[in-house]
Amino acid sequence: MLIGDVARRSGVSARMLRHYESLGLVRPTGRTGSGYREYSGEDIRRIFHIESLRSLGLSLREVGRALDDPGFEPAGLVDDLVRRTRDRIAAETELLTRLSRIGAAAPADWEGVLRVVALLRALGSKSAGARQRAALSTAEDVPVPVEALVEAVLTESDPNVAGALRWALARSGEDGAALLAESLGSPVAEVRGRAVRSIAEIPNGGATALLRDALADPDVVVRGYAALALGARGAADAIPTLLDMVVEGRSDVDAADALGVLARDPALADRIATGLVGRLAHGTAGPPARRRLAQALADIPGAPSSRALADLSHDEDRAVALTATYVLKLRNELRTVPRDRRPQTG
Repeated sequence: MLIGDVARRSGVSARMLRHYESLGLVRPTGRTGSGYREYSGEDIRRIFHIESLRSLGLSLREVGRALDDPGFEPAGLVDDLVRRTRDRIAAETELLTRLSRIGAAAPADWEGVLRVVALLRALGSKSAGARQRAALSTAEDVPVPVEALVEAVLTESDPNVAGALRWALARSGEDGAALLAESLGSPVAEVRGRAVRSIAEIPNGGATALLRDALADPDVVVRGYAALALGARGAADAIPTLLDMVVEGRSDVDAADALGVLARDPALADRIATGLVGRLAHGTAGPPARRRLAQALADIPGAPSSRALADLSHDEDRAVALTATYVLKLRNELRTVPRDRRPQTG
């Protein structure tokens, strides 16, 4: 078969066939009387083998080794191809993500495109200061793609940068909350915690619903973040988790403050007092826990709290007794102060 026929049947151009021949990949078996290249059936099969290997991403040099080296083992080369392909896909995915975010920012001109590109680079900088400035640049009306902010806040370990990113996300509205909601199902507790802390700063009903869902998280730290945020929003759902935090000593001061804020609602004050007293009644709370419970009772109005403090003032542990006695003294003094002149707690 002449070179033109081979090219038509194989889909490989005559020019490429000549290039294969110059590299020694395939040589026509013979020549016609007029000197034209003539390919045998075996030659054509080799051409198809070459094209098949090239389709896997092998270079022509690697194709030659695969076909001609008797000791060639494909496993190592295939592993290398897998690695190279993954690297290429990762690079293309990163480019696609960057382009999508630029498109989402809807820049009006090329100057706007360059500003968004610079912002995205800054968010991925190794410098914490650069990342923080990028997050705060929303105050200068630089369009920050919400997707980029969510990705950044979920991976940020620097507390100052994380705070700036959460502030920027809070300005993004419901789009940010929807994207963060997807991360509540992450298998990594740290990621879920960052998502909850970010959702906590988004002031809308949808965010509150997501925080309620986070109360069922299997990680105690994540549940604590959700409870503190819900307590600040006046959500009674947080009370059981906040009570546990006081007893267990996990951010207990913040939890006690949140309970104090919730207790300003008379309908919740008795419920909180009952919960705190119930933790004492179980008899499993050690002296440190009883001391924390006494401190938490300080901001819970009502007779049940006063009775519990009176009992704790006679506690066998001196530190607990002194704490309860001091809290009772403050409560008694507070009763003599006109309501409009009392200090606000929480």
